[in-house]
Amino acid sequence: MNHEAHEAHEASEAHHGAAGADEAHTAHEADDERDFEELVRKLMTDDAHTIQPSPAPYPAIRRRGVAERRRRVSAVGAVLAAAVAVPAGAYAVVGGDGGGGADTATPMSSVSAPQTASTSGSTTRSGPQPPVSEEQLLDGITFAQASEALEQCLDQEHVGSAVSGDLAKAESYRIILAAKSTGVSNSPGDGIHVVGVAERPEGFRVICNVKDGVSAGISTSAKDAHGPDTGPVVPDANAGDLYQQSLIDKGKWKLPFRWGVIGMVDPTVAKVTVDYGDGSATAALDHGWFAASGVLNRQVTKTPHIKGFDAAGKLVYDSDTDKTYDKTLP
Repeated sequence: MNHEAHEAHEASEAHHGAAGADEAHTAHEADDERDFEELVRKLMTDDAHTIQPSPAPYPAIRRRGVAERRRRVSAVGAVLAAAVAVPAGAYAVVGGDGGGGADTATPMSSVSAPQTASTSGSTTRSGPQPPVSEEQLLDGITFAQASEALEQCLDQEHVGSAVSGDLAKAESYRIILAAKSTGVSNSPGDGIHVVGVAERPEGFRVICNVKDGVSAGISTSAKDAHGPDTGPVVPDANAGDLYQQSLIDKGKWKLPFRWGVIGMVDPTVAKVTVDYGDGSATAALDHGWFAASGVLNRQVTKTPHIKGFDAAGKLVYDSDTDKTYDKTLP
């Protein structure tokens, strides 16, 4: 082999040796990468067994659900029994046995307020708005007691609600009357009535009944119940519980008896009077509503006689000529 051929052979062997070394190094790096990947997979698998999702806040969810359900309360036109107790004596009634007592026999004086805007300047409140006059809170009932009674009734869970859940909030109401209620044969035990009217929808109201410190039921009514052809004064057609006793006690009511009459009025009405039995009263006008009360001392067969007058003293409504108004007790 000549010298040139020998040098070429040596160069070829050197090239193959370097290539083999590079391939060995590359194979080693691939093995390291596979080992690293397997290690990462193992660590991730091991950690997966130790990771647990945080438990769902079941108590908080349940409380929210209960609160939402309680907001969807009210039963249209029904008187529903309740069983939620409040502290005994929370609604103590002052004066009188039976219906009202001699201390409240004086008719309610004339009180009026704007028929539209609310008198409250606060945009956030935790309870109902008060009436325009304390004289609408009768028989020693305070506004705090009337508010608690209303909230107690609205807090009941009623079946078949047909009104918005917002109406269940006491903040949506204004109290226009609170007075002593007289127990009857089919519902014994004296208590109090609280009338709350809603800001929205217009014409919606509730009458809450509380006896012996316990919510005994709630009745509701709406403006639609009076029909389309109404006058400037609209007596509440479903508020008979305020001025009459049980049908089975007809002719033998417990006396003296605290009665109340409520309804709606147009802004043009400046005065509403109510004659009932042996007494008369001038109603309070409260943001589009009227509320009158007195004490009955004899048996009656006719419903309250209601009249409305404008600012000039002109008679603009008389229940005796109202074809939609029942003039005789059932």
